Amino acid sequence: MKYNIAMEEKFASMPLEDRKAFAAEKNAEFMGQNPEKALEYFLGAFPSSTALSSSLSYEDQAITDMMVKIRKDARIFTLDTGRQFPQTYDLIDRTNMQYGIRIEVYFPDFRKVQEMVREHGINLFYDSVELRHLCCDIRKVEPLRRALQGVRVWVSGLRRDQSVTRADMQMVEYDTADNVIKLNPLILWTEEQVKSYVKENGVPYNKLHEQGFPSIGCQPCTRAVQPGEDIRAGRWWWEDPNHRECGLHSRK
Repeated sequence: MKYNIAMEEKFASMPLEDRKAFAAEKNAEFMGQNPEKALEYFLGAFPSSTALSSSLSYEDQAITDMMVKIRKDARIFTLDTGRQFPQTYDLIDRTNMQYGIRIEVYFPDFRKVQEMVREHGINLFYDSVELRHLCCDIRKVEPLRRALQGVRVWVSGLRRDQSVTRADMQMVEYDTADNVIKLNPLILWTEEQVKSYVKENGVPYNKLHEQGFPSIGCQPCTRAVQPGEDIRAGRWWWEDPNHRECGLHSRK
């Protein structure tokens, strides 16, 4: 594919308002188009600074498949909080082997984890929303900040129908918290579209999906959902659904 280094350099010197306008323009251009078109454009226009932050979800696995078909050396990273399911670690290995890639793995600062656990306990997230947010900040948000250093385009598997907190998100947005373009190529896809893509393309997926886990995060904060429940009902199920985010995608 053709790379556009000039675009990447030009964007780096743009004022904030111009970056926002650029993202809005690209959102109007690609919203409603197939995801590969948007991915191909940004992987070409920002070849050294586009990265997928993968949670190994159905959505992120589908995007991984799309990205490596466009560009084998596309950057993909994931966050290991230290509280993941064994099946998630297995999926990292299977994905690396199937595509011949190496997903980058970022870890939390062990000193901050030790201090947090020493002060608040190992399962502090059950005690209050504030402590759950603290845990997410240390185990997920801070490692994400490190992973996003040098990134201009942050690719994510968000979809509007995943939760009420994501209903207004766009395909291309400018995230002022991290000063990056946020690309959500599957934003308008349904759960069935994602599953169909995974099945038709032989994409590896987490075996927990077959056991009632449509959304998978840290093991203590994820449960299986019952028929008819929202797909993210199993995430932080003891909290108000209007506030069930970890902070990765709600820091604009």
